Parts: sequence; C-alpha cells; structure tokens
Amino acid sequence: MTVALLESLPDRPGPDTPVIAPELIVNPDAPNGRYGDAIWPLAPLNANPSAARNALHWDPFPAPLREELTYLAWSMINRALPDDFLVGRVPTWRTRQSPGKLYATVMRWRALAEWLVKRDITTLAECTSEDLRAFALDNLRTPKSREYAGSFLTSISRLWAFDSYDVQPLGIGEPPWHWEGIDDFLPAATSRGENASDPITAATMGPLLIWALRVVDDFAEDIMRAWETVMEMTGRAEATVTTKLGLARIKEYVDSRRDRGEPIPSWVQSRGRTACIPYISALTGASTGQVERVLRRDYRSEYVRANLGPSPLKLKIKGRIDGTPWTKAIDFGDAETLMRHLGTACFIVLAYLTGMRPGEVLSLRSGCCPEPDSGPHLIYGNVYKTARDEDGNYQSEGVLREMPWVAIAPVVSAIRVLEQIVPEGALLFDAHAHDFLLRRNFTGSITYGTMSERIERFATWASDQAKRLERPHETVPADPQGAIGTERFRRTLAWHIARRPGGLVALAIQYGHMRTVVSAGYASRSRDGIHDLLDIETARATVDTLATLNADLSEGVGISGPAARRAINAAAHAPEFIGTVMSARAAKDILDNPQLSVYDNPGSYLMCVYNRDKALCHRMEGQQEAPSLDHCQPSCANISRTDHHADRLIALAERLEKQAASELVAVPLADRFRRRASRLRTLANEHYRNRITVQEDPS
Repeated sequence: MTVALLESLPDRPGPDTPVIAPELIVNPDAPNGRYGDAIWPLAPLNANPSAARNALHWDPFPAPLREELTYLAWSMINRALPDDFLVGRVPTWRTRQSPGKLYATVMRWRALAEWLVKRDITTLAECTSEDLRAFALDNLRTPKSREYAGSFLTSISRLWAFDSYDVQPLGIGEPPWHWEGIDDFLPAATSRGENASDPITAATMGPLLIWALRVVDDFAEDIMRAWETVMEMTGRAEATVTTKLGLARIKEYVDSRRDRGEPIPSWVQSRGRTACIPYISALTGASTGQVERVLRRDYRSEYVRANLGPSPLKLKIKGRIDGTPWTKAIDFGDAETLMRHLGTACFIVLAYLTGMRPGEVLSLRSGCCPEPDSGPHLIYGNVYKTARDEDGNYQSEGVLREMPWVAIAPVVSAIRVLEQIVPEGALLFDAHAHDFLLRRNFTGSITYGTMSERIERFATWASDQAKRLERPHETVPADPQGAIGTERFRRTLAWHIARRPGGLVALAIQYGHMRTVVSAGYASRSRDGIHDLLDIETARATVDTLATLNADLSEGVGISGPAARRAINAAAHAPEFIGTVMSARAAKDILDNPQLSVYDNPGSYLMCVYNRDKALCHRMEGQQEAPSLDHCQPSCANISRTDHHADRLIALAERLEKQAASELVAVPLADRFRRRASRLRTLANEHYRNRITVQEDPS
C-alpha cells in the first residue's frame, strides 16, 4: 500500500508545484511556497494565532541528501500515512502531524543527514538499520530527556514510513526499535510537562500579581488616556505644514524657555535622550521639520543639548495607591511603554487567575466574555492542545471549548481593558494592535517569546515603581528558577490554591474561592484540565506536610489535640510517597486514602487530620471530600497541634500584648488585643500540658 496523494497535486513535484496542497490550507492569508524554493513557509497549515510561524530552510541541509529529504518532506506535508500503519503503534501516533511537529520532524531528519554524511553515507538507500541503531545510541542516550529521545526516534520512524510507502521507495533501513522495542534506545525516564515545571515562588508571584491587578484596575484609564493624547499630538504634528507663523512660534518657544531656564521637552530614542520633536510641534503649531531645524541651529542647539527635560502630558491622574496618585504625570515618551505594560498586566491576570494555557489566552478575541443575564461571567474560546478531527489528527485552528471558563472580577476587568486596545472581534493580544510604536504589519497574536520578554520588563518596571513610591515590600524579586515565562502561571495557580501561602499573593486572591471557581471552569471530561493540576498540588502539599511532621516527630517534637494519634500514624507513611506524585493518578491514590488526609493550616496555627464524619467546618454545607481550612472550628475532633504551632501562638500573643501596651492604641482596641492574646496563650498552654511524642506513645 502507498500513501495517497491529494488530487490537486502531481505524483512527483516539479519546481513550481505548491509546497502545500490547496485542500490543506487553513490560513489563506499566509503565502504558500513552491517546491523549488529554498524556504518553505508552514504558516498556511496553521490557524492557531499564538503558534510559531515556522518555515523549512533547505540550504543548511547536507547537499548529498537534500533532494531526497526535500521530496520526503513534501510527501509528509501533503500525504497521510495509511491507517493500517498505525496498527500496533503507540496511541499518540497520527496519520498527519501538526505544523509544529512537521517542522520538528524535518529538523531531526537534518540532524540524521549530517551524521550520515560525516560517515560518507550520501543517499538514504545506503542507510541501514545498523546505521540507525548507531545514530540512536551515539546521540540519544545521554544527556537527552526520555521524551526528547523518544520523539526523535519517532521522527526517524516517520522518515522510514514515508519512504517505504512511496511508489518509488529509496530503501532506507527500518529502524531497529520497531522490532526490538524502544526502551533500550532511550535514556532513563524523567519527569516532564506541567507537573514537573517549577511554580513561580510566592515571593515573586505576590508582588507581580499585585502590580498586574493595580495596573489593570487602577492605572488603565490614565495609561489609555495618555496614549490617546500621544496619538492625537503625533497626528497633529505630522499634519502640521510649514508656515512663517510656525517658525516664529518655535523660535519664541525655545527662546522663552531659555530665558526662564526651563528645560526642553525630550524623550529617549535609540540614539539616546533627544528633544521630543512631535511633542514640541503639537504644542507650538510649528511643523516637525521647523522644530528640528531650529533646535539644531546656533545658540539654541547648545542650550537644547545641555537642558533636556521631561515632556509631561496635561492629564489629571485618577489612579491611586493608598489614596495618593500613583504618578505626578505621564511623560509623552513613556506612554508607549506603559501601554505595553498594560497589555502585559492583562496577560498576567488572565493567565494566572483562569488557569488557561498561554496559547488559549493569546487566542481569545474581543467579545469572548459577554455580560451575563445572570450568574458569573463566562469566557468563550478555543482549545488547541487537544484539538483533533474525527480521525484523531491535530486541528491547528482549534475547537470551541465545550465548557467556557468562569471569570472572576479581575479577569473581566482585564478583558474589558484589552477590548479597548484592539478592534472589535480581533484577538485580545493581536500582535499588530499591541505593536504600539512601529505598528508593523504582524498577523496573529503576540508570540510566546515576545510576551515572555514583556513579562520580565514588567517585573523590572514594577520594582522600579515600588522603589520610587517607597514600597520596598512590593518589589518583584527574581524567581530562583529563572525567567517567569508564559507557561508557569497555570502550575503556579494550582500550587498556590493547594498551599494557600501568605504574603502579597494572599492579599490579592482568596484561594478557597479560587479553587471552586477555577475547577468549575473546566470540563470534568478533560483529561488534563486544571483540576488535575489542583489534585497533584494538593497531594504534593499533603506529602510535604506528612514528611515535615514525620521528621519533627522523629526529632522529639510534641503533638497534641484530639487527632494527634491519627496524625502520628499518617506521618509514618510519609517515606512511601516522597517524590512519587508526578501524575494525576498518583495524586488520586493519595487524596483517596483517608489515612493520609493531613492538612497544615498555618493561618489557624494547627493541622487538620481530616475525617469528614467528624468535621465541623462543613456542618452547614454538608460533608465534603476536603476540609474548608478557612472555617476551622476550635472544638473540631480533627484538630492537632505541634510544638511549632504552639510556639507561633505564643509569639503572636506577645506581639498583641506589646501592641496593647502602646499609648497610641485606643483602650477598647487594647482590651481586644489582650483578650485575644489570653486565648492564644490558653491554646498554647493546653498543647504543652497534653502533648505527646512518638517516644512516649508510639501508637
């Protein structure tokens, strides 16, 4: 059996044969290539607005094998493997590949070709099964990841498949892993994907989120009005014609500022700080050419170079931080940067507070979140990672999500801001609309790489604002695991919901509420929805709690409370599970085990050894599978405390007593502080009076 060719293409391509058959084109705005071209764009195959626009460049391929690989690549683009080829293959094999995987496959063919040519193998007919074995063992055992190596071997298998199913096969040897199994050709298994990526640390995510929300909710109106003013002034300057009156006005403007010792408005350009020509033109009514000539002439040029100052826009600042305007004025030259930061802040809010994948965020369009008649706001958009047609092949244009995402208020605000930036119906992160300065003719959305760079710049800008406003606690420290990127927000949301950290993140979002909202926004039938990540992070938090408790108990730390012995028994199982929670199935095994249901609740200075039959936190709501840690009841039978919790109770009591003793605190408030401190000390004393250790009570 041979692979079937689309009817619109010849059996064998000529120089002018289209690279991509018309029937396969899903992005008609992208140019198609010709077979004889040195560069083949793959964009016509891709309707995902956030996907990379890859192109195959043939010149770097080894000359002896270039023509053979060119033909097989053309065949792979335009043909589908027969269904019978998939029999016995792994479930992830498809008769067709997505554009991104097509590109990666051909690039791996190039690596094989370079290896073959170095060994004087100049045609695929000379490449035997033993050559493929040697290539795999030489290049893919170390230090590559198992996923990468497996994908690479699959690419070589696809090369063999398209050759062997061709009408005139070249005869490349069959890969030996087809009959020997693939394991011997792969490195050891490693963790990968979302579950293995590091969450953004709370110390970084907290202030980053605070500033993103602040920009969206409090600064957006000021920033957009500033940008409108800049565009209006720029347009006015560009439209101003040269007149004698204009020349007189610019001369008078510069001379009067020089006489008063006032600086000349400026901005920062690629060549450094220079006079802001469009700003001055709009103010004076002189043409931009007149402004430039006057500022560069005689005595005026010397004064201009030595006295460059700001170019403030005449706008009333409405945004506030703790009742104070966030800035005195917005500079003409800063408006474009602030618009980029505004778009970036919207992305951070959307990516973090919805649990969407970055591609799903970047593919949202204006109008995706209509005003509801009742109930919460819903976001309608496409999914791409799991988009498949009836044959299981990838659909780059995505498919409409069966269940919309649920949007909390900050997310809705971010969408409304973006809808003011882009045209109606356009992508919320349309690359052309967000290219504020140059307005280049981009298509699709902002790329992952560009957004990653903008996030890093936003973090730097936010830290600068925190320092300027004397709010050092709101600077954004560098994340210990490196760049923030675009793909870590989803994992970070799940981590924070499961762990509920304190600090600035907690100030921004109530995580108990977020768990309900985010989980509800994902279809239960989705294999890899956010609920899987939530389960994984909750299970990991449980294992970490048990491991810490186990270590503390072994060092003689005491524990008290009605659930103390259950906590000791649970902690004894910790060594069995450390490092094992890398999948949703492993997480489910832990979460479904009632003997392991231990949740640390540092905000209440206790641990919950959860038994839903004894839980008081759900008395008004009915039994639940997990505790409501924000509704802990002092008399609950699931409570336990360690020495560490008791020590923190005493430390808090001491702080309250110190506050109560201050002359600056009103008497009623001081009395309240003392009463709470007394209650805390009572709880701590009860712990120390009733504490047990594993040495005392191994049961």
